[in-house]
Amino acid sequence: MEEKMNKSELIAQMAEKSGLSKKDSEKALGAFLDTVVDTLKNGDKVSLVGFGTFEVRERAARTGLNPRTKEPIEIAASKAPGFKAGKGFKDEVNK
Repeated sequence: MEEKMNKSELIAQMAEKSGLSKKDSEKALGAFLDTVVDTLKNGDKVSLVGFGTFEVRERAARTGLNPRTKEPIEIAASKAPGFKAGKGFKDEVNK
């Protein structure tokens, strides 16, 4: 069974590895997330060499099926955030 790390555990690990307090680590994580969201909302990408790229992906309008009635329904076009892992990140995970 796979384990998952929640936000408070991530902050604790960041504090331990960086030597920052948990409060400062929480501020740093919040600033990072806010910056990524704001950048994507502006239509730009965030590229971290060796880690990966955050970007907005366009999803075209399409026809789907209502699972209850099996009738066709139109699904509107939308934007979805995406992440593509960089080579260095993939290599580290696959060690």
